[in-house]
Amino acid sequence: MTAGYYAAVDWGTSSFRLWIIGEDGSVLAERRSAEGMTSAAKTGFHAVLDGHLAAVSAPHHLPIIICGMAGARQGWREAGYLETPATLGAIAGNAIAVPDVDRDIRILPGLAQRDGRHPDVMRGEETQLLGAAGMLDHGRHLVCMPGTHSKWVRLSGQTVDGFSTFMTGELFDVISKHTILSHAVAEAEVIAADSAAFAEAVTRAREKPALATNLLFSVRAGQLLHGLSAADAKARLSGTLIGLEIAGALASVDSVDGICLVGSGRLGALYRSALESQGLAVRVVDADEAVRAGLSAAAQAIWPL
Repeated sequence: MTAGYYAAVDWGTSSFRLWIIGEDGSVLAERRSAEGMTSAAKTGFHAVLDGHLAAVSAPHHLPIIICGMAGARQGWREAGYLETPATLGAIAGNAIAVPDVDRDIRILPGLAQRDGRHPDVMRGEETQLLGAAGMLDHGRHLVCMPGTHSKWVRLSGQTVDGFSTFMTGELFDVISKHTILSHAVAEAEVIAADSAAFAEAVTRAREKPALATNLLFSVRAGQLLHGLSAADAKARLSGTLIGLEIAGALASVDSVDGICLVGSGRLGALYRSALESQGLAVRVVDADEAVRAGLSAAAQAIWPL
């Protein structure tokens, strides 16, 4: 069997993922749990990590590279932010060591955009970005990382020129549960990526972003006046919000050589459908593969074989 090289950890607000990586780059073991920052802050980050390492019999000498919310101010140890423009190679160089532990544990920093008119931050996604960038051709790219707070990054080669966060996922959750539109989408099932109502809403929102709140209310009106089904109402709501996000992201650049979508599962499929419905060519990178590749690049920079 290949020897263990390092342990890689993606520590989110509500999730924990750990991989033991071999010297040949293979995944030797994997652990997942709901022990994210919120939970670990109460039970202890060191205790949570040690429990998972013990469960896979990780060698005591194995170094550990961590990205995500463990490096937040409320996390294990604050890793701070790199300011954009920033080279992706600087991410590993600015990792901080966790003191007073019996292992070599490093936490990667986030990225910050300190522009007074467009302040922004990311933590965790920078590691996905580091991994995805290694799979892209040299040039200027827009990298989309969908989620509760979607990130769109303006990438020139290995340099992050800037980025924008869109609260699309959180807005969808709030609007669909706590506004008048909750009646329109009640009991609707999962949105199909090939939904015509979804694609049409994406187009309308991208073409007329200034009508955002009007387009949202039309979901309710369409149901009252035209018998819009709950499934199509939910698809229209989602398509409107994602269309607005795409319009905003594209407005931030004059031109790009390509769009990279770092996503997986149903959400990744929905964003791919939305982008392709607008005639945009998309390179898709699996989110899990991207974060492991980013952690791998950082680990190899810190602990070269």
